[in-house]
Amino acid sequence: MCGITGWIEWEGISREKDEHILKTMTSQLIKRGTDDEGYFINHHVAFGHQRLAVIDVENGRQPMMVNHVGYTYTIVYNGELYNTNDLKKELMKRGYRFRTTCDTEVLLNAYVHWGPDCLDYLNGIFAFAIWDDKNERTFIARDRLGVKPLFYAELGKKLIFGSEIKSILKHPSVTPEVDRDGLAEVFGLGPSRTPGHGIFDQVQELRAGHAMLMTRQGLKKWRYWNVKSEEHQDSFEDTVEKVRHLFVDAVERQLVSDVPISTFLSGGVDSSAITAIASNYFDRKGKGKLPTFSIDYKGNEQYFEKSEFQPSNDSDFIKVMTDQFKTKHSDCVINEEDLFNLLKESVTLRDQPGMADVDSSLLWFCRKIKQETTVSLSGECADEIFGGYPWFHNPGSNGEDGFPWIRSLDHREDLLLPDWKKKLGLKNYVYDRYQETINETPRLDGESEIEGKRREMFYLNMHWFMTQLLDRKDRMSMGATLEVRVPFADHHLVEYVWNVPWEMKNAGGLEKGLLRKALEGILPHDILYRKKNPYPKTFQPQYTELVMNWMKDILKDSDARLFEFLSKNQIQHLVETEGEAFKTPWYGQLMQGPQLIAHLCQIDYWLREYDVKVK
Repeated sequence: MCGITGWIEWEGISREKDEHILKTMTSQLIKRGTDDEGYFINHHVAFGHQRLAVIDVENGRQPMMVNHVGYTYTIVYNGELYNTNDLKKELMKRGYRFRTTCDTEVLLNAYVHWGPDCLDYLNGIFAFAIWDDKNERTFIARDRLGVKPLFYAELGKKLIFGSEIKSILKHPSVTPEVDRDGLAEVFGLGPSRTPGHGIFDQVQELRAGHAMLMTRQGLKKWRYWNVKSEEHQDSFEDTVEKVRHLFVDAVERQLVSDVPISTFLSGGVDSSAITAIASNYFDRKGKGKLPTFSIDYKGNEQYFEKSEFQPSNDSDFIKVMTDQFKTKHSDCVINEEDLFNLLKESVTLRDQPGMADVDSSLLWFCRKIKQETTVSLSGECADEIFGGYPWFHNPGSNGEDGFPWIRSLDHREDLLLPDWKKKLGLKNYVYDRYQETINETPRLDGESEIEGKRREMFYLNMHWFMTQLLDRKDRMSMGATLEVRVPFADHHLVEYVWNVPWEMKNAGGLEKGLLRKALEGILPHDILYRKKNPYPKTFQPQYTELVMNWMKDILKDSDARLFEFLSKNQIQHLVETEGEAFKTPWYGQLMQGPQLIAHLCQIDYWLREYDVKVK
């Protein structure tokens, strides 16, 4: 994977004047790719690239150019194509020739041949920009599910873009200003973000499945992909077989790499399924033992507390997998100091306040994996695609509207100072964002009310909860210069499962029952039918103490930015109760207690570190 940035400016770009700006913007992305850097500047465009070399390490440098019938095309690209060979064969039939084995050259030639319609032919994760010398335009696109990030600032006839917001903020035309909507994102929706919203006033996100063209006439944006709602025709047996085929194909396609590759292994169904298929693939190809990695927290065996959301430890299930598949396993155990010390860096990697130790632990974990492998496969997206969360079972039945993973709006508003509570109107803002996505849901004529509600819930999860987890995985893994692939986000699998009725998805009355059925014969029974566990959290009292002390320091600081918006008395009460004054998780299932306190500390750090100005 890589980092890309740059801008298009029709009034003219000067190498002498602007090269320093481009290099500064590009340097902000160095953790996304430490193997190489590259730049391209002409009269209208400036492209910067940081490279993590995975395929054709020697010849895949970027920005990459190809010449075709007298015109030059230049690309900066972050991602991976999983149908490179298929595309290459098709293009070679049409007369194209290749000097490398990397997917970058294939993607660029696909654009040369098909133009923007090349997106219909791509299977992979990507964000890229192409300068088209023939048509004097820049084409920019992002993958269908939004695995790879892309942000931009449209300033008149100037367009500035980057893999991360921090690179855009280094352009002198952009300032770190946040308006009321941006604050409502942080305090009402955080740590998630509205699709397309960049938090900062001038910054937007190119949404998943969208593309844009920048020409002299201005910017044109469009959606090139979405799920389509159609009647599911396959029998249950055929559906099981199709899901198995699509998933195995997705995993095996994503095992292609010229550098060492591994898998995350939590002992849960999703990561275990990927590990089993990858291990079998390694055996067939004679690649030796598959490296696998798991994470736990120092002292968790002593302090672990069972709950509705976290019913068991993962270690026994991990051992079942490593014993059966003979993987080369590393059990990584993080201590409380490392978990705490990475809280600030994880904010900088996200460019916004994040998920506290859920982020910092992942950053540390990815750095451990990077010591041995450069690419790893992870199990994100299965719950959102197959219906693994509690809210899928009775959508809308509790009489509450809004995001089921944000039930803390009363608490969020209570923390605000009275003036900001009135100005931000968090409940209305959050509900409007929820309703926008509900209204966008592709409908199926004749569907029952409950099935229509459930379809809305799947769509909501795909564009909110899933994108939040994908963003987290991208930022923390790229902060470790580790490429992480997510086979459950394969668009062929997503398109197919989207229309499978709930009775099949919930086969046997089990969450993700269809997926479990499809994995029979691949996974051991004990793994296949274990109760879902979320990403592990820490129960270390030492971590709680470190977080409390951070907030106590903020409370003593007369210049603390946090209290420009939040009530000092309310935060003091939170500290006194170690966050337990709010019984409802702040976000999802786990962000309460020390996680909530840490998140609020991250907000203060973000306001300071980014010198956020409020409009």
